[in-house]
Amino acid sequence: MRRRWLRRRRWLRRQRRWRRWWLRRSLEQQSKLIKGPLVGPLILSTLLTVLTLNIIIHLLILRRPFMPASPHGVRFTSHRPVVMGKNGMVCSGHPLASQAGISILQKGGNAVDAAIATAAVLNVVEPMMSGIGGDGFIMVYWKADNKISISNGTGAAPYEATREKYLPIGIPTKGVLSMSVPGLVHSWIDTHEKFGSLPLTELFQSAIDLAENGFPVTHYLSNAIGQDKVLCEYPSSAAIFTNNGEPLQPGDIIYQKDLAKTLKVLAEQGRQSFYTGDIAKSIVDFVQSEGGLLSMKDMADCSARWQDPISTTYRGHTIYEAPPNSSGHILLQELNIIEHFNIGEFGHDTADAIHVMVEAKKLAFSDREAYVADPDYIDVPIEGLLSKDYAFERSKAINLENANSVVVEGNPWKYQSGEPADRIKTGSVVEEEDTTCFVIADKNGNAVCQLQSLQSSWGSSIVAPGTGILLNNRMTYWHLDEKHIDCLVPGKRVRHTMNPVMVFTGNSTNTQPDGGLKYVLGTPGADTQVQANMQIISDLVDFEMTVAEAVEAPRWKDNLSPTESNIPHTCENELLLEGRFNEQTIQNLKNRGHNVRVLDSWDGVTGREMIIQIDSSTGVLQGAADPRYDGYSIGY
Repeated sequence: MRRRWLRRRRWLRRQRRWRRWWLRRSLEQQSKLIKGPLVGPLILSTLLTVLTLNIIIHLLILRRPFMPASPHGVRFTSHRPVVMGKNGMVCSGHPLASQAGISILQKGGNAVDAAIATAAVLNVVEPMMSGIGGDGFIMVYWKADNKISISNGTGAAPYEATREKYLPIGIPTKGVLSMSVPGLVHSWIDTHEKFGSLPLTELFQSAIDLAENGFPVTHYLSNAIGQDKVLCEYPSSAAIFTNNGEPLQPGDIIYQKDLAKTLKVLAEQGRQSFYTGDIAKSIVDFVQSEGGLLSMKDMADCSARWQDPISTTYRGHTIYEAPPNSSGHILLQELNIIEHFNIGEFGHDTADAIHVMVEAKKLAFSDREAYVADPDYIDVPIEGLLSKDYAFERSKAINLENANSVVVEGNPWKYQSGEPADRIKTGSVVEEEDTTCFVIADKNGNAVCQLQSLQSSWGSSIVAPGTGILLNNRMTYWHLDEKHIDCLVPGKRVRHTMNPVMVFTGNSTNTQPDGGLKYVLGTPGADTQVQANMQIISDLVDFEMTVAEAVEAPRWKDNLSPTESNIPHTCENELLLEGRFNEQTIQNLKNRGHNVRVLDSWDGVTGREMIIQIDSSTGVLQGAADPRYDGYSIGY
């Protein structure tokens, strides 16, 4: 592809030189005949010829992009360059977080050390997205063992959080009754104990310094503060994020001194301080004083767990995901379904390609609604859901001419080994999720994809006084319909949308990859995540884009009621398209029955992707962070 581009550049230079020579020669001839009777026709003829040549050359140039193009004709170029390095790469949602991670790598830390440092700084500089009052997933590829491990740091519903208590009032989207048990700290420390090499006191230092000494508020953070009325009015929250009740403005310095103290205690005393010690007591006492349900037993019983990944293959690549209670299976199902269509031949950004992917998304989401919840409480037919034969059966439900407005689940149990057990073992719109995602790779071949979240923007919007900790609002993912597979049960983990992704070369059927690590990627965004990740993988595999091109390509998001994760779980059925899609594509999708709504040209509702590409032959790392928010990549 590079050679083809260079040949084209040389050809264009030759054409320009020839054009200049021809024009100069023509003008010389004109000067000799300037006094002759043919001067008028000659000048007119020369001008017309030059104009014609310019039109021809420009048409040839416009037929293909200036940057190297894939064989399938990508019609755009990236605005940001691909960031490259050989020793380490960090792509995160804030430049200060990426810098913290890179600093740890430069000090000799590994990818996991850098991940913990990056995660802690994101808690400080991106407080609306994630923090130690929330939950998350950490996917680690450890090169020496050639093994992928996933730390599931999702907390359960409090023991007192019964369906009967919430039925009269519903599940609030803000406040202490929207809070589940925070599991992220367990996941951080478990992962550090298994893979880390530097002490937590060193890894937390950048976060502590930024919280103690302050940092400038970005436009993105200022806008987020201004959009949350509860945050700006609740005393302990407003004291941090407002100036006498007015949202902090871009360039203001924000201080989080209580959070700095909490992080110091956590770094020195470990998880027990958070789950059974003074931090836990401060959180629980406050929540209960406000009428919440969280108890010390909830905190003490919380734990992260190690899981093996689930996987599928897609056109010569193996994609690894987090298992349930994550929704990672949806991405794998989507890829299995669209593999039965020649997406590359459809062309990028065409109505055909978008239509097939949207319809595949609908099929996978309908299966999640019927079959997927906490596997401790329900038998999930994951083998059947990921079966290639099942995907072929589901692909037949896609009509290339018409969009499905009502989608029915399939029957994956037919493709599951053995007989299904008793499905229930125990127990009887908020906008898009605001989570954060970052990806890290080190010089030794290790990599991390991490997502952490408060659920929606600012979580519950309540800071536990004296701790600086924003509490999550993860309870808003539960259903109260006792017949729903994801109905609220005390002690049960809710179904999550967070899904870290790694892509390896080759077709592996094992939890241990056969090929080399090629891509580490992910995005925040609730139900957007598995849709954006499908588009990114198709961009990289079907259209051979660079990581920067893939991150910046126009994207879409489909909403289909009642498959939404957030309360009230219903929505208007609509296909959201960024404004950079052309009118022909938009109209074609409308003609097929899609209820299209056009967004801004760059809209974070379509995801905020992070990608690292690893060249196994040279060790070169290529990174790209989404420009739809404050994403930033640093490599060295």
